[in-house]
Amino acid sequence: MALPDDLTLTVNGREHRLRAAPQTPLLYLLRNDLALNGPKYGCGLGECGACTVLVDGRVARSCVLPTRVALGRRVTTLEGLGDRQQPSAVQQAFIEAQAAQCGYCINGMIIAVTALLEQDPDPSETTIKRALRHQLCRCGAHVEIIQAARRAAEIARARRIEVHEADPLDARSPSL
Repeated sequence: MALPDDLTLTVNGREHRLRAAPQTPLLYLLRNDLALNGPKYGCGLGECGACTVLVDGRVARSCVLPTRVALGRRVTTLEGLGDRQQPSAVQQAFIEAQAAQCGYCINGMIIAVTALLEQDPDPSETTIKRALRHQLCRCGAHVEIIQAARRAAEIARARRIEVHEADPLDARSPSL
């Protein structure tokens, strides 16, 4: 293993200076150094999806992603999507649909649905299933997870409408 380097990571919109070997799996730094426990250690092989994060908006398996790959990029974990007071649309939908059983897969499911809705704000059930095909849920909460993904699209759409209607600079508003 190489000697540690001083690394700067941008995680959830904040810069963090860490000392680690560049080949250290990103998951280790997120959980151990930054105390971000959304991403979980599951299989350690990038197969189950429990460790899923967004890197520049793209789904990535942090258990197999060397930290050096994340340098200079935006990393977003479950904690960076929202909080208890203001959950993201996807987090809110998963709460409403009671889509968590044991909770181990939910991090990856929420991250994958978040990435999907950024690409396709009104996905079909087939598209949702395709986006979640690499996320493993052993509890069998798939029906609730699909419902949550559909609900997340509805919530996100409603939030966009609210923001649009509240915008005083909206082209449809009378001149100032």
